[in-house]
Amino acid sequence: MERELDGLRVAILVAEGFEEVEMTEPRKALEEAGAETILVSPMRDKVVSFVHHDKSNAYEVQLPLDNAQSDDFDALLLPGGALNPDQLRVDPAALEFVKGFFEAQKPVAAICHAPWTLIDAGVIAGRTLTSWPSLKTDLTNAGAEWVDREVVQDGNLVTSRKPDDIPAFNAKMVHLFALRPSGATSR
Repeated sequence: MERELDGLRVAILVAEGFEEVEMTEPRKALEEAGAETILVSPMRDKVVSFVHHDKSNAYEVQLPLDNAQSDDFDALLLPGGALNPDQLRVDPAALEFVKGFFEAQKPVAAICHAPWTLIDAGVIAGRTLTSWPSLKTDLTNAGAEWVDREVVQDGNLVTSRKPDDIPAFNAKMVHLFALRPSGATSR
């Protein structure tokens, strides 16, 4: 099996209430391709996922957000779930962390409600992307072009709408992350 992401370090940024499958399935795809994934969160020890509107499992926070630097990673995954990005978008440390990936032109993958965080990080103006449909107006007002497609790549950013799109999202994410832009820090 080809492991096109060997040596790649990927931060997965989540707060309480992330949509479980939008973290676990992309994480599995990244790890199967050889990437090292690190769960980063404003929470200190554990972070709780949701399945739709119901609490699900607790996951170990591998790196607290206040100890995380975008320079230490090659790529960023932002799972959705309505509660998760709603918390991250008002957290100055989360916004600075996200901005660091865009400033270094490192690849970022965001699904479902995750583009809310990108709005407040100030990184989507002039980009074409997709998301959960209810974010269309917010994204358009922030200067993005919103399209209704299962997966969209615009430069270093891959976005998808919902859990049903995960297979297409994973394929596009792994392909983009494998390109290893010049700003990447692969060891």
